[in-house]
Amino acid sequence: MRQLGTLLLLATLAACQSQNPYVADSAPLPPAPAHVPGQLDPSAYPAAPRDYGRYRTWSWRQLPAGSAWASSEQVQQALSNALDQRGLRPQRAGIEADLQVSAELYLQQRIRQVSEPYGGHYGHGYYGDRYDMWGSAPRVRSYREEVIVVRINLFDGLDGQPVWSTSAETLAGGNQGERAAALRNALQQALASYPPH
Repeated sequence: MRQLGTLLLLATLAACQSQNPYVADSAPLPPAPAHVPGQLDPSAYPAAPRDYGRYRTWSWRQLPAGSAWASSEQVQQALSNALDQRGLRPQRAGIEADLQVSAELYLQQRIRQVSEPYGGHYGHGYYGDRYDMWGSAPRVRSYREEVIVVRINLFDGLDGQPVWSTSAETLAGGNQGERAAALRNALQQALASYPPH
């Protein structure tokens, strides 16, 4: 057995000493095509991160449309106040705005389901020869709710490129005061993440 192992080892070493049939060879790189520019093309790389700190003023790209739920003036005033809280001021006369703003407001119906535990206890006494029983089943109730949905789009004032877009929704109120509060709440939710980090 020892002689067989020695012969196998010698055969393996002899195989390692033979010539390698593969030869390293390479061709030079071909010259670049004539239509390729010699300079770096910055448009081929990702754009630099947007500096949201340079956006300080805004103007309307398109005035929000009014509805039976809220007038155009109410939406304009509420959005102007919400933007002001984010450090964005309305455009001054004769100066180009940094941002252009558009907003949409619409109502939607939502079905909300609420599951409530429902059950009963039967019997009396303690454990042992007495009996107790407990059973429960969920009671599911569906509610139809009206929500206000707000979508806000911001565009760069210089090149018109989209900068940021957001939307939020909240329950629509019944009377005029509740509607105004719902509109303010939806706008605050929508702008809560501006400027993005």
